[in-house]
Amino acid sequence: MPLALYALAIGGFGIGLTEFVIMGLLPEVGADFGVSPTVAGYLISGYALSVAVGGVGLTALLHRVDRKRALLLLMLLFIAGNLVSAVAAEYWVMLAGRIIAALCHGAFFGIGSVLAAGLVPPRRAAAAVSIMFTGLTTATVLGVPLGTFLGQAAGWRSTFWAITAIGVVAFVGIVTLVPAAGGAGDRAPGGLRREFGAFASGQVWLSLLVTVLGFGGMFGGFTYIAFTLTEVSGFASATVPWLLVLFGAGMFAGNLLGGRFADRDRVRTLLVVFAALALVLAAFALLAELRWAALVALMLMGALGFAAVPGLQMRIMAFADRAPTLASGANIAAFNVGNAFGAWVGGLGLAAGLGYTSPLWSGALVTLVGLLVLVTATLVPGGEFARRSESGRSPVGAG
Repeated sequence: MPLALYALAIGGFGIGLTEFVIMGLLPEVGADFGVSPTVAGYLISGYALSVAVGGVGLTALLHRVDRKRALLLLMLLFIAGNLVSAVAAEYWVMLAGRIIAALCHGAFFGIGSVLAAGLVPPRRAAAAVSIMFTGLTTATVLGVPLGTFLGQAAGWRSTFWAITAIGVVAFVGIVTLVPAAGGAGDRAPGGLRREFGAFASGQVWLSLLVTVLGFGGMFGGFTYIAFTLTEVSGFASATVPWLLVLFGAGMFAGNLLGGRFADRDRVRTLLVVFAALALVLAAFALLAELRWAALVALMLMGALGFAAVPGLQMRIMAFADRAPTLASGANIAAFNVGNAFGAWVGGLGLAAGLGYTSPLWSGALVTLVGLLVLVTATLVPGGEFARRSESGRSPVGAG
């Protein structure tokens, strides 16, 4: 694989670290600024909302900028946002830094996905995209625990200084390793109207809905997983951060394997992954009292949740093939909408008093709905089944 992909992965690592490390540092940050836990939590929700906005808005603004230069501009925004967070003397300045850094998130992965796919032959495109997303999964496995440890040992600002440095390394890597033209072209073809024209396709909207539901189902269970592990499985609270490393390890492996299988058969990979994820979430809910089962299910939940990511990203790019950049950014926004939606649905069960396994049940249900939408999308006119039937090829292997 081209070295340029690993430069993109470093950028993804920094972005993933920025998104997730705040969860482990929230008590220290809140205490330093003298705000309540609820107000401190806006540093997380504000980031997520800004990702959705930036995924579409900044991608649209950068549509005429060549992709390498666009990624460099986004990394400068990332560096600036984390620098603001590191030096913030007041809470609202810290929140502004989080928002600035978040704006680059969706656009970076959206534009980066198109560039990554163009760096390799089409038969390896999903694997190339998965390597870029490896940075995000690595941040969860290693970066978040280490970043939290650094913040607790040397002050939370030290973590954001470290993330700023990672952004500089990624910037240099993109400058030196990413070619001026990303294989398939160095900028989005056509104008902004053509980019938005991709949304005239019903399959693009179905892809976005599948992403929201599929990722929402997994995050619906994951959002409240600490309660499940402590209150149902009986693990001590102090062990939860280390147990979540299993989830991150599953994400890492699932992302890479999902990319490889999606290159062979995108449709079958997504169908199998969604069905298996729904089963794992349901099994987790049933067997959560057994510690060994909880550990296995936790790892499988991360693996299956992220095994779908390369295929989902390639699906929307395939159906928006004449103008994939904005659609790709919108799909990154859809992942974050799925996060929020899954957390909301999972919270409904808890609020109704259905117990700490209810988010897993609701996650399984949401994933099943996503599977039904995916099956429908492949069968309707214009879907993979119809495309392959018209060409005389096996519809199951549509990719």
